Amino acid sequence: MPMPTEERVSQLVAELVARRGFDLEGVAIASAGKDELAPVRLKVTVDSDGPADLDAIAELSREMSELLDEAGDFGESAYLLEVTTPGVDRPLTAERHWRRAQGRKVKLALREGAEPIEGKARFEARVGLLADDGTVALVLGGKNKPHRVHVPLTDIASAVVQVEFNAPGAAELELAGGIAAGRPVPGEEPADLAAAGQHSDSPTEGVAE
Repeated sequence: MPMPTEERVSQLVAELVARRGFDLEGVAIASAGKDELAPVRLKVTVDSDGPADLDAIAELSREMSELLDEAGDFGESAYLLEVTTPGVDRPLTAERHWRRAQGRKVKLALREGAEPIEGKARFEARVGLLADDGTVALVLGGKNKPHRVHVPLTDIASAVVQVEFNAPGAAELELAGGIAAGRPVPGEEPADLAAAGQHSDSPTEGVAE
């Protein structure tokens, strides 16, 4: 029996994820080993505005495993389910990502034709408040000369959060409006989180009856 597609799994779990107060950020299906009989690894990435609650994620993983088994799309094939949160170095592709990245340093590239920021189309900045008009405050200048500019999200082609090992300056954070609620202070993430870029509950093995 062929494996379900990532799109199909997304459709199956989306309502459950939303009902539990999370946003579905992605689904990935990959082989868990070279053996043809090895179970596939199903990774589901979720996020929320608040701090990551590992107990809530573990419960979501249990419910998701039951849901997938009941749907029967994996047939008799074994699979390893991993429910996880996004890595620290995530790309920002939606407004909610920008809200949750407040206070973080990002590497940005402006779209072609957008007005350069202080002469540059590619630069690093610290994320500030996202306004209702679709512009985001960006703090430039680092610790030495922090200052704030406002850029329309439509002018930004790509933005990726940077892993930081040193705490930002107080003036930088003040201009950014602080850290998003429930998020770790840059430079103070747990060592395993900063290294792995994610955290998750133990993978759950499931086999549809």
